[in-house]
Formats: sequence, structure tokens, C-alpha cells
Amino acid sequence: MKEECSEQRYNVLKAHLQNSTNHPQKSPKPPQNNKNPPRQQDPALNPKSHNQTSPNANKNWSRRPGRGGRKSDQGDACTRPSSRPCTASNKPVISEDRSTGDIVPEIPSVCTQNGGSLVKFQSSSRSCNFAQRPGYGQVGTRCMVKANHFFAELPQKDLNQYDVTITPEVASRAVNRAIIAELVRLYRESELGMRLPAYDGRKSLYTAGELPFAAKEFTVKLLDDDVGNNCPKREREYKVLLRLVARANMHHLGEFLSGKRADAPHEALQILDIVLRELSTKRYCPIGRSFFSPDIRAPQRLGEGLESWCGFYQSIRPTQMGLSLNIDMASAAFIEPLPVIEFVAQLLGKDVLTRQLSDSDRVKIKRALRGVKVEVTHRGNVRRKYRVSGLTTQPTRELVFPVDDESNMKSVVEYFQEMYGFTIQSTHLPCLQVGNQKKANYLPMEACKIVEGQRYTKKLNDKQITALLRVTCQRPRDRENDILRTVQHNSYNQDPYAREFGIQISEKLASVEARILPAPWLKYHETGKEKDCLPQVGQWNMMNKKMINGMTVNRWACINFSPSVQDSIARGFCTELAQMCQVSGMEFVPEPVIPIYRARPEQVEKALKHVYHAAMNKTRGKELELLLAILPDNNGSLYGDLKRICETDLGLISQCCLTKHVFKISKQYLANVSLKINVKMGGRNTVLLDAISCRIPLVSDIPTIIFGADVTHPENGEDSSPSIAAVVASQDWPEVTKYAGLVCAQAHRQELIQDLYKTWQDPVRGTISGGMIRDLLISFRKATGQKPLRIIFYRDGVSEGQFYQVLLYELDAIRKACASLEPNYQPPVTFIVVQKRHHTRLFANNHRDRSSIDKSGNIMPGTVVDTKICHPTEFDFYLCSHAGIQGTSRPAHYHVLWDENSFTPDGIQSLTNNLCYTYARCTRSVSVVPPAYYAHLAAFRARFYTEPEPHQENGSLGTCSGDKTKGPRTESGVKPLPALKENVKRVMFYC
Repeated sequence: MKEECSEQRYNVLKAHLQNSTNHPQKSPKPPQNNKNPPRQQDPALNPKSHNQTSPNANKNWSRRPGRGGRKSDQGDACTRPSSRPCTASNKPVISEDRSTGDIVPEIPSVCTQNGGSLVKFQSSSRSCNFAQRPGYGQVGTRCMVKANHFFAELPQKDLNQYDVTITPEVASRAVNRAIIAELVRLYRESELGMRLPAYDGRKSLYTAGELPFAAKEFTVKLLDDDVGNNCPKREREYKVLLRLVARANMHHLGEFLSGKRADAPHEALQILDIVLRELSTKRYCPIGRSFFSPDIRAPQRLGEGLESWCGFYQSIRPTQMGLSLNIDMASAAFIEPLPVIEFVAQLLGKDVLTRQLSDSDRVKIKRALRGVKVEVTHRGNVRRKYRVSGLTTQPTRELVFPVDDESNMKSVVEYFQEMYGFTIQSTHLPCLQVGNQKKANYLPMEACKIVEGQRYTKKLNDKQITALLRVTCQRPRDRENDILRTVQHNSYNQDPYAREFGIQISEKLASVEARILPAPWLKYHETGKEKDCLPQVGQWNMMNKKMINGMTVNRWACINFSPSVQDSIARGFCTELAQMCQVSGMEFVPEPVIPIYRARPEQVEKALKHVYHAAMNKTRGKELELLLAILPDNNGSLYGDLKRICETDLGLISQCCLTKHVFKISKQYLANVSLKINVKMGGRNTVLLDAISCRIPLVSDIPTIIFGADVTHPENGEDSSPSIAAVVASQDWPEVTKYAGLVCAQAHRQELIQDLYKTWQDPVRGTISGGMIRDLLISFRKATGQKPLRIIFYRDGVSEGQFYQVLLYELDAIRKACASLEPNYQPPVTFIVVQKRHHTRLFANNHRDRSSIDKSGNIMPGTVVDTKICHPTEFDFYLCSHAGIQGTSRPAHYHVLWDENSFTPDGIQSLTNNLCYTYARCTRSVSVVPPAYYAHLAAFRARFYTEPEPHQENGSLGTCSGDKTKGPRTESGVKPLPALKENVKRVMFYC
């Protein structure tokens, strides 16, 4: 029966999300009763008098700052409209949850006609377009670079999607693929009309052109692959139902690639991606979007039973030059296909074959082998496979099991001897348990071998990481050659699936026009011999320079946790460091307030509190300003424990130094440590000369706050640990160099930052507002005496599939945080996603041209690309802001999702590149814009604040570290982080 399909109509977005510049949000009406009195403006936010440093700044929160008083040197910035308003046609609907005021996306079904019946598929469109590209950058020295993108010709065939239903249901993708492969082998020439379909391994099958039917069921018989060649194989029968569900709109894809449509047809792109992966999936071991094989390059041992496999990443991408196939080299750790007993010997040491195992040995084996697939070797050609579920607590010689219903017992040793003629030698070792707990089978270790091709997903140790980096670290020329060899080896133009679907792939790297942005001038203190500096090839040094704002350290102490560092050596190191801080521009008292204190690492809390109180007694109640800590090179949890205690308990700013640096004192090391100490104390090392001179477009004209935000997630295998969100914000307009930060714990693997803005009910004061954005806006006001009239928000760690959701949720939170401070306070926002986890690499056009590469053979710092390999219509660019050290540099990908400040391409690209020279911890430009970098460091630091405790079902919502007022408890079960001390959260404690 014909379905009726109509687009639902809802409120698309609030006015301030459609076009907040022209339609400011109205202030909420006061409540009609006295139970919830209206929210009062905090008098601390609006002091009666402030030192105004800009004629454009207001003395209160009341004025809505229009487009922000631009200067005449900003070109066409005034004429370009804000981000396009949302439209309702063929879009997911955005509705408002009236209970919370949150904006909730709803994805409608879109219907298409198919021979008299309607086929439904989910739209890939968005309800609100991202910022469109306003043009192309012009600043910088033009050059040509090569990118690992290969042009793909758009197929002219209709692409059809069929739903796949396999009965009985199969959980394994590999088995699903085997079933469909057998179906195609049996029926391609008859029932399938000679079509060669591509299959995603789950529910969808794709064809170029229609099959002869709309729906049909097939019978497929599959032989069990878990037994040997000379043994009778078990045959399983499956029913496979194929049903036409959708057609991909290739005309839509063509219009999108040519820039005539803004919404990407994700269905068509997904089909093409699956088609080009089909052959490689059969040839190699697929993991995510990458393929690995021991045949691509010989595996390299990483130690403890692991090895590295070489592979390649592959993804189809829409770009300005059309469809592009992005190919990059990849490496990953795999479990070595060893006999299990040899694997255990590598894990624990060769003497495991002769000695008894300790409890810690058993735990280590169990953790390493749980979930690993093994095959038996004691039955000749029979190679049945099992997945390890555990380890027996008893050695093999003590294991017995019932052999019949009368509870007659037999030992495992006897059973294997009588049943298979297999004599177990290492009877002192435990057995592997396979199967479930109710019906577990015992397998002796020496009768099993690890199945090849299993990715190792747990955390690598330091030695394994070092070994893996040696394999993955390739010079640019070598990486480029390997990519070209991979493309030639894959021979996409001979790929039967690519030919079936009419896809042709170029075998040449894309040649792209780039520009090298100039490095910015940096300002240092007037008392230094060099008052300013122009970095060369992304780096400079502190010679003859003094920090522009050097801080004073009068009260400091040192604690020595390293048993190999004698007191005299520690004193000498502290003296050298104090002298370097003075030379660099700080006022640093040369002697500690108490003698250097020696302590054992296992007594870290006791030692820290002793030093803290001893110093307080010596200084008559004045707190320590800085604690130096000397740590062993391998210090386990000591570093994290020290930071947690200092920053959340004692309120101490600390600087840790490893033993190897104490013994081998380097001037460069001491200079870098002095830079870190200065910013931790609240100082600034250098600022942009253009910032001092108020010459940064759309930053210097009115008070501007720059945010950085990131969320870090727990390691693989940690199923209950919270994710940590961090937000930092500049506090020193117009210099935009000093940042304050807040951190929060939130639900496991939650990418949206939950505590950007929050409200809760107080029985006396009514609705209370809080959250990281609000607190940092208030902090900016207190630090500068002015309220921010423009917001630039750099958001790190967001994948493309999350762009829309993150923008919608977090932009709304920013809006609400601003409105909570004052009615109609809605400064324009520019929201930029920063990505480092992508696979685009840029190579010099001529590797022999020394003027176009740095010392490592990489492209020059400041290289920016916003053409050809970038998005067809949206506002994105690749920027390599740093000089390479080793390996191939990875450019950062910046995607401007929302832009109410009307940045020009040159404006946002130059601002981003110049900020990369203000990173406080070194005298080099960095690869990611500093606010995003700092947010990542802060989130990583806060991981140390989460003390390991048993998981609790009922808990409270993660609240901001440093937030005095706690919100309501929720059902999230996330334990809040301990609060940062006030003197800690005001500075860059995470550096």
C-alpha cells in the first residue's frame, strides 16, 4: 500500500541561532509568583568603576554589540553576511524541549518513488548550513605542494541500496561477508542479472543499476571454516532476503561537488566508499578505515608478544576538485601469532617454563589473553578456534572434570593423553578457559596458538610505543613513495568493483596551490638586548631576551623523590634553575625557604604536606608560591598523585623535573622550564607585536575573548571511567596570550561538553546559573575590566560526523551563558573545529629544493591550503603552522562551522597561524592553535584527579573543578572532580 510521506513542520531554530546578529534574544519575562524570583545580575560582574583600556568597551553588560565596530582595513568583512539562516525544506527538524529549553534535532524520513511503491531512507541533510566559504586567502608566498589525495571520476550509473536480512542472524561481519560472497558466486549469472554488488558486512548491499527484482529470498549453504582440510566440514544453511530500499541521487552529488548545493549526499558518498573498500576488505585485515597485512611490509617485533603491521588508510572525500580518494600509510600493533606458551614466555620471561607462577603473573596473563582468539594444535589438521575467556586458578596437573552423569572425574592431563595422545609437558602452568562461565572448557597453553590478524587494543608500554614509533616515523619523501606504491599495488582501475560501478582513480598525487604565511613579530621586555624577534623557520630562542611579564618568586621549596639524586646535586640543579629564571626576566629568590626535603615516592602525600606546613611555619603563615619536585625517570603514578594533591588539596603550583635532566643540566632545558614556571605563576613570556600595537583584525578593535575546548576519553578497555572536558579562555585582551582554564568530568565517551552552561534550583534564590563559559566570561571581566564583545571558540577533538551535533549543542550553551549574565547580551560567535586526527599530508613539490622545505624535509611552517582538496562549499583550510622535527608533519585542519564575526579567509588563517607562535612552553611555533592545545593539556591533567574507586550506580553529575557552587545531582553516575584551589585555576596550571 502506498505510504503517505510529508515533511513535519516544527520551529527550526531559535532566533539567536538563525541569525543572532539581526535578531537578539529577548530577555525572559520575570516569573509571576514569588517561588522562583528573577535571576539577579551579580554585582561583582558590573563594578561601578573600571579602568577602560579601549574606547569601544562598555562599562556594563547591557549593549548588544551589533557587528562590532570594524576598522576600515578589514576589506570585504563588512559586506559578507553572517552564517546562512536555516531553512525548513527537506531538512531534519529542530525542535525545542519545552521542559529544559534545550534544542533537540529530529531526523525526518524522506520518501522517494520506486515503481509505484515508496522507498524511505534517512536524509543526510542538516537543518542549518555551516558557514560558507567567503573566498580564498591571498596573503603569503605562493607555492605548489602535493597532497595524498587522488582524483576519482564520478560514476554516471544509478546506485541502488538493498536491505540484507540473514536468517539465522549472524553477529560476525566476516561470516556475513562469506555468506554474501557465496550468494554472489551461486546466483550472479542467473538471479542477479550479472551485477557485482558491494556489501558493508551488515545490513546494506549496493549495486550499480537495479537487480531484476525488488525483493527476493535466497538459500545459501556455508561450510564451517574452523576445522582442518582433511576433516568432514559442518554445513550451515542461511536464508538471505534482499530488498530494494533506496536509490542514491548522483545528480545531487554532482551539484554538491560543483558548489551548487550546500548539503552533502552522505548516502552516495558512503556507497562509493564501500565499493572502493570491497576488494581490499577481501585481501587484507580491515580495521576501521584502514587495512593491514604482514605482506605489505615485514612485521616488526614490539616486545611482550606484540608486533607492528604496516597498512594503509583509505577514504573517499568530497573536495573542490571533485571526488578524492585519500590514501595514507598506517601502522598498528597486533598480537604475534605465536604458540600461547611462547607468548607467555615473552610476556613474563623465558624462565616461566620452569618456575611456578605468582598471582601477579596470572593476572598479567589473564589480562593479555582475555578475548584473544586461539586455535588448537594438538589435533593434527583439525584447527578449531576458540576465544579465551579466562585462566584457571589451579595448575593443569590439579585440574579434574566430570566425564559422565555419575560424577566420575578425570584429570585434564589424563584426558588429553587418552583422547588425543597428547602429553602435556608444562603441567605447572594454568589452562586457558574458553566458552562461557557456565560451561567453560579447559585448553592447555601448549596445545594452543594465537590466531593471526588480531589487533591489540590495550595500552602499550613505553618500550612498545618507542618501537612502534620507529616503524611509523617516515621522512616525507619515503612516505610519499610508499603511498604511491600502495596506489599502484591496489590498481584501482583494474578493481572489478570499481569498474562495475564506473569509478576511475588517478594514480598521481594531487598538485595543490598553497601559500606560506609570514611569521609574526614577537615582543619581549624592553630591558633585554633584543626587544622583539622575528622567528625563522618556526623557531627562535631566549638568548638576549627577557620575558615581557616576568613574575616574582620569593617563597619556594624543593622536594626530592629520586633516590639516585644526592642533596648536593639537587641543590646545584635548583641554583642553576633559579639563575636561569633570573636571566630570563623573573625575580627569583636564589634560596628555598626550607632545605631541600628528601622523600620516598610511596609517601608522596605525607611528604607534600610536611613541606607545605614546614614552609608555612618558616614564613609565618605565608604560603609557598612554587614547589619544585625532582622525580625518578620511571615514576609510575607519582607525577599524577603529586599534581592532584598540589592542585586540589594544598593549592600549590608545582614544577616537576626528571632525574635525567638533573644529572645532565642543559641550558636549553633550563630555559624551557623557566618559561613554564613563569606562566604557571601568572606571567607572560612573549606577546604578538601586532597585539601590542592593536593591529589584529577582528580582535584588537573591541574586547575579544578566545576560547579553547577539548574532551579527552579514557583508554580502550576502560568501560566506566569518565570523559574529561576542559575549556580555557584568554584573560588579557588585547594581547590574547594568557589563559585560565576549567575542567569537568562527564559521562563515559560523551563528546558534547555538558557543563558549558547549567542551571539548578536554589530554595532561596530560585534559578541559579553556572557553567564553564559563564565563569570564564566573568573571569575575563575581572581581569580586563571589560566584558567580551566578541567570542572566538576553537573546539578540538570533534569528528566530521559530530560537527552538527556539537555546534548545535555548544553554540546554544554559549548563547545561554551570555544571556544569563545580562539580558540581550549576545556577542557574535565564531566557532571553529580543530582536527589533527585526519590523514591529509602535504609534501613539497620538489624535495630537492631546499628553499621549500625545512631541515626535516617537510613543508615550511605557515603553509596554508584552502583550495582543491578542501570542502566544496564550506569554510575550511589546512595549516601546517610548525616546523617538522622527525617524520612527516601533519597539518591541522580548521573548519569554521559558524561565523557571526565575518572573518575573511586571510583574517582567520593569519590569526590562527600567529597564535601558534604564542605557545608558552617552548620557543617554537606549535602544530595546533594554543587555546585548543591548552584545553587538551588541561583535560589530560584532570585525568590525574580521578582517583580509582569502585563503580557506583548512583552518583552525581560531573561538575567543574574549581566551581564553588555545586549543581543538582543527576542520574549520570559520574563522580565530580575535586575542586581546584582558587590560586591554581587563575593561572595556566596545566603547562
